[in-house]
Amino acid sequence: MKKKIRASLQAFGGFLTAMVIPNMGAFIAWGFITALFIDTGWIPNKNFAELVSPISKFVLPLLLGYTGGKLVHGDRGGVIGTLTTAGMIVGSDIPMFLGAMIMGPLSAWILKKFDKFIDGKIPAGFEMVINNFSLGIIGCILTLFSYQLARPLVVGANDLISAAVQTIVKTGYLPLLPILNEPAKVLFLNNVIDQGIYYPLGMQEALEHGKSLFFMLASNPGPGLGLLLAFSFFGKKSAKETAPGAIIIHFLGGIHEIYFPYVLMKPITILGMIGGAMSGIVTFQFFDAGLVAGPSPGSIFAYLALTPKGKFVGVIAGVAVAALVSFLINSVFLKMSKAADDEVDEFQKQQEASKAMKQEGKDLLNTAMAEKTSKMQDDAGEAADIAFIVFACDAGLGSSAMGANAFRRRLEKEGITKEVKNFAIEKVPENADVIVTHESLYDRAVKANPGKRIVTIKNFMRDANLDMLLNEIKSK
Repeated sequence: MKKKIRASLQAFGGFLTAMVIPNMGAFIAWGFITALFIDTGWIPNKNFAELVSPISKFVLPLLLGYTGGKLVHGDRGGVIGTLTTAGMIVGSDIPMFLGAMIMGPLSAWILKKFDKFIDGKIPAGFEMVINNFSLGIIGCILTLFSYQLARPLVVGANDLISAAVQTIVKTGYLPLLPILNEPAKVLFLNNVIDQGIYYPLGMQEALEHGKSLFFMLASNPGPGLGLLLAFSFFGKKSAKETAPGAIIIHFLGGIHEIYFPYVLMKPITILGMIGGAMSGIVTFQFFDAGLVAGPSPGSIFAYLALTPKGKFVGVIAGVAVAALVSFLINSVFLKMSKAADDEVDEFQKQQEASKAMKQEGKDLLNTAMAEKTSKMQDDAGEAADIAFIVFACDAGLGSSAMGANAFRRRLEKEGITKEVKNFAIEKVPENADVIVTHESLYDRAVKANPGKRIVTIKNFMRDANLDMLLNEIKSK
């Protein structure tokens, strides 16, 4: 039951990510305009500063509404999503990011249900008329609904959330949020937190004050840097060897998912992550630091690029302090358990080697279709040819891209040419032969891709199951 709930939350976060990520360039452009041209910006310009409010009020929510609608029902969904989002915007005093993320997909889903209902029932020659008028009539009704009913509800919910957050800020409890943030992140729920909660709040605050701390509550690369440094010095065999490369990918590349397996491998290190994140927030607050837009990916370069004038010391200090605290705490944990870890590491390697010799199909789909396919393959003595390998993660952009590139290079070194690409779990193409994903995303991968062969891994950089997959391909 818990796995299903987690998989559902991950899928929800993945959908939010798929709605936000394609538009992050527009959000960052807005952030640059804000940082440069407002009264307290780098080069204040009254004319250019007039772009700030219209872009945040109209352009960005409409982009979100269109993208969310298109994800649900293609171009028709994008059109009706944009239309109903306009109903949320008009008459609102706040940027309607939350409203767009609700009404865009919802209106597209309603239109999709209608289109499915009339599918095959339209007389020949009337397709265009009915399609256009159905979208127009349903769009009209839902836009009026957005304006009259949904908009006041979203404004009320926004006011309630804002009041709750302000209470947390005033009472000094903001540094306690990592107690929830950090465990949720390593369970691949980071997109639910950022795209669903902090980024909309941050955009609203940045519009008023030119910066926001909300963009930094869960995206600070400091704690992850401290963790990976601790593993580089005091980790066990495989973790110690891969941690230095992971530092580059995490801290410079901004792919935070790379450190999640390290925490899952040694759960006690979550305490170091929480401590580092808490200390970072306290430091940010002390220097009154903030960013002008959401850093995506959460790279140190993105942090510096989105830092407003006069706040570099605070931003750098918050990242550095978080990294130092995380490193110190996690170093203690790793040093205390190093001997035991070496034994466990060796034991796990032997276990994995034994499993590899007995059954290459381990960690594949447990659905009836997959079991039947696996049995047929075992009976034939040879698995089906593997031509298209997909690395899948939450958004299809971070850890999966890294894993796909690394595995493609390994194949090329062996003189093997295969199609290796990365996708979001819910967007894996039908012609994929194998899906590679992190073990914590297994249930979600099964749900989204029934009948597909799935290989689970613990580490995108080096994993026994990836070695097994490579050897299987080489053997053919």
